[in-house]
Amino acid sequence: MLERFRQFWTNIWAPLANLFIRLGISPNTVTFVGTLGVVAGAVIFFPQGKLLAGVLFITAFVFSDIMDGYMARLTGNTSKFGAFWDSTLDRIGDAAIFGGLAMYYVGPGDNDWLAALAIYSLSMGSVTSYARARAESLGLQAKVGIAERADRLVFILVTTGVADLINMVGGGEDWLIAIPIALGLLAVANTITVVQRVLVVRDQVLAEIAAEQASEN
Repeated sequence: MLERFRQFWTNIWAPLANLFIRLGISPNTVTFVGTLGVVAGAVIFFPQGKLLAGVLFITAFVFSDIMDGYMARLTGNTSKFGAFWDSTLDRIGDAAIFGGLAMYYVGPGDNDWLAALAIYSLSMGSVTSYARARAESLGLQAKVGIAERADRLVFILVTTGVADLINMVGGGEDWLIAIPIALGLLAVANTITVVQRVLVVRDQVLAEIAAEQASEN
């Protein structure tokens, strides 16, 4: 869903990306630094209960995922390693964000069940990405589902930031219930997406087997 806005954000960040290119900074370096920023924001601020600060810090770096692709295309510096590097660091960033929320609930959030929910959302989010990557490595397609990575990140970051902002301006801690609600919705969406991808891969495999049997007959 959010892919339709990628060009808009690319245009916003293009001047900074162009500056990096002139300075000789590589797309892979931007990816790495961006991931470091995301990880730092999540594991430093979230466990202390500084949710809004963490979201703002993460947001300052999360757009590196758009800039590195733009820089690679503009310079012609695209490679299989770059794609691998980007996907690998994406998983690290995701783990930090949801892991940071889990640490928040182990600490100041003081709710082991919600910590477990954050971990489950993280786990199933990773499985959705793995299912697609594994299918493609087998020559199959699994780009289906209701929980794309960009949607998941924007949803949880916006919800976390807005809930803590309302809490800080006097709305009260009751507003923080929006965060576990978002985690619950993501857990359901991720689970459904995994099932959808398993089924679509199964159908492709069965179709291949049927085609082979038909050709033999």
